[in-house]
Amino acid sequence: MSQYTPVGLGDGNTPVRALTHSGNFHLDETLGYVILHYALAPGGDLRGRVLGEGTPDRLGFERTRSPERIRAADIVFDVGGVYDPAKGRYDHHMKDKPLREDGTPFSAAGLLWKDYGIAAIRNILGTPVEDSVAEAIWQAVDRSMVLPIDQDDNGVVKLEKLSLADIVSACRPTWDAAELYGAQEARARETLGFANAAVAVASHLVNTVDRVRASLKATDRVLAAYEAAQDKRILVMDTGMPTEKVIFEHDLPVVYVVSPAGSGRWNVKAVPPVRGDFGQRVSLPEAWRGLEGEALASVSGVPDAVFAHPARFICGAGSREGALKMARLALEIDEALKGA
Repeated sequence: MSQYTPVGLGDGNTPVRALTHSGNFHLDETLGYVILHYALAPGGDLRGRVLGEGTPDRLGFERTRSPERIRAADIVFDVGGVYDPAKGRYDHHMKDKPLREDGTPFSAAGLLWKDYGIAAIRNILGTPVEDSVAEAIWQAVDRSMVLPIDQDDNGVVKLEKLSLADIVSACRPTWDAAELYGAQEARARETLGFANAAVAVASHLVNTVDRVRASLKATDRVLAAYEAAQDKRILVMDTGMPTEKVIFEHDLPVVYVVSPAGSGRWNVKAVPPVRGDFGQRVSLPEAWRGLEGEALASVSGVPDAVFAHPARFICGAGSREGALKMARLALEIDEALKGA
């Protein structure tokens, strides 16, 4: 655990002045600002704070390279030449860069995420969660979103094209903005561009946190359903949700997933042999291929059978019992064919 309380987290009422550099902006300081926004003043106007519009709130923010302003700020990130989190200093451009445990250099976003990420997550979610859940979300977002930004910003691994970094870059003024509009207008366009970039990054962060929360919830439900299953090859879910990720990450021998499909119908979906593949561990019966309604009910022996896809990866019935019966029949037919 840290031997210090990050600036602004100890007292939720004290005003905090945050600062990053002016000039060309990048993904790491844009995300860094977004993290501070959600950790320290989530109810404020993120875009308006950058533009200096609206009623001032707890988190003040500016972009400048003025040494005097840098010294006066409470939190300084991606500029200043100092990493001293106890004093609110989060630069990473020094010769002796702050490093992750695996040796990857941190970016400003990574440094702020380390100290303010949990608080940001709790404010983004808006409802109380256990410490273990917040930590699991932090780890997942760090791995999927923050680490790649650290790597890209430090020249370790470049982010893929059409990435979040490209979105931020597209918000910058063009190279000839000062030539076309004058220095003052160019600076105004730069500030507006950062505000627009921050809104885009904020949306991505909020959506990522919420998707990770939902993924953890799905994992718990899928594993609980698997433990309750009489036949471990058939996973019955009472709510539609992603299951394939959990099945492969936990090496579950599930062959079919039975789940509701809306309008009272239930589907049986075959699990592929490899995650994301189009094949099936066990294909649905050949005799059901492409049939619907009465024709499928007659062949399958399931009165409320609705359809069977020609590709033999999904079928459905009008009830949970009907879908479960189709899954069991499909396994029986497959075993009979293998024993023939």
